Amino acid sequence: MTATQAPPELDVRRWWALGAVATAQLMVGVDLTIVNIALPSVQRALGMSDPARQWVITLFALGYGGLLLLGGRMSDLIGRRRALLVGLTGFAAASALGGAATGPAMLLTGRALQGVFGALLTPAVLATLAASFPLPAERGKAFGIYGTAMGSASGLGVLLGGVLTQYLDWRWCMFVNLPIAALAAGGVLYAVRPVPRVPGVRVDLVGALLATTGLMAVVFGFARAESDGWSAPATYASLAGGVVLLAGFLAVQARAKSPLLPLRVVANRRRGGSYLAVFSVAIGMFAVLFFLTFYLQNIQHYSPVKAGLAFLPLTVGLMVGVRAVSALLAKASVRSLICPGLLTIAAGLALLGLLRADSSYWLHVMPVLFLVALGTGWVLVTANSTATLNAGPDTAVAGAMVMTSQQIGASLGTALLSTVAGTVAAHSDAVHGFNVASFGAAGFLCVAAVVVYWVLSERSPDHSRWKLPSRSTRL
Repeated sequence: MTATQAPPELDVRRWWALGAVATAQLMVGVDLTIVNIALPSVQRALGMSDPARQWVITLFALGYGGLLLLGGRMSDLIGRRRALLVGLTGFAAASALGGAATGPAMLLTGRALQGVFGALLTPAVLATLAASFPLPAERGKAFGIYGTAMGSASGLGVLLGGVLTQYLDWRWCMFVNLPIAALAAGGVLYAVRPVPRVPGVRVDLVGALLATTGLMAVVFGFARAESDGWSAPATYASLAGGVVLLAGFLAVQARAKSPLLPLRVVANRRRGGSYLAVFSVAIGMFAVLFFLTFYLQNIQHYSPVKAGLAFLPLTVGLMVGVRAVSALLAKASVRSLICPGLLTIAAGLALLGLLRADSSYWLHVMPVLFLVALGTGWVLVTANSTATLNAGPDTAVAGAMVMTSQQIGASLGTALLSTVAGTVAAHSDAVHGFNVASFGAAGFLCVAAVVVYWVLSERSPDHSRWKLPSRSTRL
């Protein structure tokens, strides 16, 4: 069957399904950053200590990053429609709990549960997209829309957090999820049809325990590195323990009859290259969001709302990148799409490295945001589509690995680049610290582009050779 022939089994409601799952993922992505600007208000209102304040961010990351692989397998076990509904309902309930918090413990519990249900929701979103849009032309457009939602979520979270905190109350940073979740759940009920669960799926309990604790230990270690330093016992103990647990996880997966993460998923070169690309993008995006948020508010003295509005070029750049790459997705090889995107992000980071305390927003900050967003949209659409292409029964887990790569990249970027910037700033000033860390991130993106180019060799299948997936398709 050619790409121009629509198979009769295509669901007539698939575009409504796309709207529902893109809304769901946008909600999860926004919550990664929406409380950042609100943290000072949260701390004052609930009487939180400085160490406890950091856990508002860290607990979400721990639950989300640590449970994504298990969430992917659970999506296969209970069916993606049910996983979407359970994830949306749980996420909304957790948001209500956090928004109604009367003390730190209640808020932190809500944030942790948001991460847990988000980890179930995201793999089901990607599995639904992959199953609903098997044809090249439609797939490119669908993943372009999803990529816009996914890529713009962080910037939108900063903007929305600033507006809600300044004009309403920090609690609305949590309560805003309730109508969004309800809208997405209504769309899922209408447009996503129940399908039989993947046959033969079992939850590898040993693998799930090792993967979850290992990923949580790594994310926690990076969080401790940011706050306590790399030499702190909690930092290196967590990182070392996480590495050991993940090594044990891989050893178990190689022998398990029903592995949580079939090694063929990551061993496939085009998937492996996609995961590395997303990991690298997360590091670059962190540098821009974190450094420019601090720069605009503390150096340029922007209000929270003005700082949020200043990030709007991120959305514009993402839309341009997504629109361009969506049209090329069915025609070009994967590496000819991903590598230029990585280099575009590197160019934006290099420009960020030239930032000065009195730099013009329009001549300096805006181009940084646009370039990084352009490259991010370019990479995310290609990587998400590639990772789930013809994955058959492993689609949800393959999609979960995309977000796991992103979460680990963001955690590493937070810890490493903050350390570099802080060390340099201690002997100079904050802006110079941002400069050095940004140049370092730009260099990393350039190296990553070379490595990804090699991994995505011409021997790896690309989107110009797409075929409709079947249940028997193997990697």
